[in-house]
Amino acid sequence: MFLDALDVSMVGVALPSIGAELGLTTTSLQWIVNGYVLGYGGLLLLGGRTADLLGRRRVFLAALAVFALASLVGGLVDNGVLLIVTRFVKGLAAAFTAPTALSILTTTFHEGPARNRALSVFSVFGASGYSSGLILGGLLTGFGWRWTFLTPVPIALIALVAGAALIPRDKPAASGGHDLVGAVTLSGGMLLAVYTVVSAPDRGWLDPVTLGFAAAAVALLVAFFVTESRVRHPLVRLGILRIGAVVQANLSIVALFGSYLSFQFMMTLYLQDVLGWSPLKMAMALLPAGLFVAFGSPFVGRLIDRYGTARLIITSMASLTLGYGWFLATAGNAPHYVLTILPTMLLLGGGFAFGFSSIMAQATDGIDDSEQGLASGLVNTSGQVGAALVLAVVTALVATGTTTGGDGFSDFTPGVNLVSAVAVTGLILNLLALRRRSRHHKPA
Repeated sequence: MFLDALDVSMVGVALPSIGAELGLTTTSLQWIVNGYVLGYGGLLLLGGRTADLLGRRRVFLAALAVFALASLVGGLVDNGVLLIVTRFVKGLAAAFTAPTALSILTTTFHEGPARNRALSVFSVFGASGYSSGLILGGLLTGFGWRWTFLTPVPIALIALVAGAALIPRDKPAASGGHDLVGAVTLSGGMLLAVYTVVSAPDRGWLDPVTLGFAAAAVALLVAFFVTESRVRHPLVRLGILRIGAVVQANLSIVALFGSYLSFQFMMTLYLQDVLGWSPLKMAMALLPAGLFVAFGSPFVGRLIDRYGTARLIITSMASLTLGYGWFLATAGNAPHYVLTILPTMLLLGGGFAFGFSSIMAQATDGIDDSEQGLASGLVNTSGQVGAALVLAVVTALVATGTTTGGDGFSDFTPGVNLVSAVAVTGLILNLLALRRRSRHHKPA
């Protein structure tokens, strides 16, 4: 968890430097983020299912070794396309480590206070990795952006040795199988959907090629759901989507990850490319959000025990909504750090601190141990796919504003409006779910 968050934030800080050295446009740069996100999200369900079938320890260690190798190669290439490919491979590896790690945790700790505390610790490591990545990314980019790719290698090797020593051996499932058709149709559909959105501003939304890609993406995603309803060992048992709390958690993680990752992408480009801030100065500006999550997450487990996941997720969505709203209300033509950026990052950090552990707990509560890998893979997939699609639309909006020759921040305003709408949608959906639940349990 620490390694995944570290890698994402370090590379985010280095994006402008990568673009300058390799001659990449804003649209190309977003693929360095989305290449990882799509590789991650596209195979998360297969990763979680594989862990359930072949054994969690074995899958975790093998995927972690691939992650380390892809990090090393990414730090050595000189071509933008190859760099994006290495990011995609790292995402594929993370698609097996992330749900496996979460299912190891949820099968080790019983549902209730023990699991809630464990999830809080899990969140602390993620926040610490994110915060450390911002600082290290700012420092290392000054020496060269390649160090942001090479630094995860020794950390991955340490995690590999620790995993081999500490993770208990488990037995593969006695029965089951893989759904490769489901994995291919899901991954292909998501890749085509994101590519269609990103390339549409240049090609035209009504261009025949754009419409063809959109139709192909829809066809692949429909084929995925048809496959899941008929195959003997589905990648996703569609019955799990009948559990209201699971669906709610998956929609909430879309709002959380989709809005937050896209906002960070815009701030990274705006503060460095428009305002001319150094990578370290930019990283320190975004750091308060990570610190809030790191220091606040240890207490979230106890809050879940006391108030339940639903109320904490609503608090998370409200904090995100207030953060983006405050930014839009006070930014003007040039956002001031103390007045605008700092309060925004604190509100977003609060939203992430309350939301992540609560959403993960809600997504896995009441799920049998045999499907913990599926449940954790499903919620992680929703977060990554949601982040990829929201980021694709945000990138299209920012690229359109840049080509029309705006005055700097005005180019990013449509993107901030979009992430605000995503957060508001998440808040409304959770409020409606809580209201329905209150009516259902109301005494006669």
